[in-house]
Amino acid sequence: MKELTPYLNFAGNTRDAMTYYAKCLGAELLVMPWSEAPPGACDVPKDYKDKVMHARLTKGASVLLMASDTPPGRSLQPGDNFSINVDCESRQEGEKLFKALGEKGTVIMPMQDMFWGSFWGMVTDQFGINWMLNFEQAEQHRAVQQAQKG
Repeated sequence: MKELTPYLNFAGNTRDAMTYYAKCLGAELLVMPWSEAPPGACDVPKDYKDKVMHARLTKGASVLLMASDTPPGRSLQPGDNFSINVDCESRQEGEKLFKALGEKGTVIMPMQDMFWGSFWGMVTDQFGINWMLNFEQAEQHRAVQQAQKG
């Protein structure tokens, strides 16, 4: 396992919150709105396209914090608006941790290859903690980052 990163969810104000945290922490902010998802990958209402699908604060080689706006149809309860992201060393490690953390838990999204270049899944463990398991597949991830920077 490479690192654990807090992942926050907000009710539509992720961009404002992460811009504030970037300023406070002296970090670089990368933002991917829902509108940048490939057609059919994420069906959200038109008025949601500018909301944040994923944001990440980095400082040097470290990821400090990640966040997104809560998807349409999902409720948000303060105090229940976070997950722990596990940056895995391999696909096998991701699958192993997903299975272990999901025992007696609830699968939110099974482990799968995602359009942004990661092998990724979400599970809520038996104690109600949300986990994201992530293995970044380097070439695809770099291509996504370059496309975001223009």
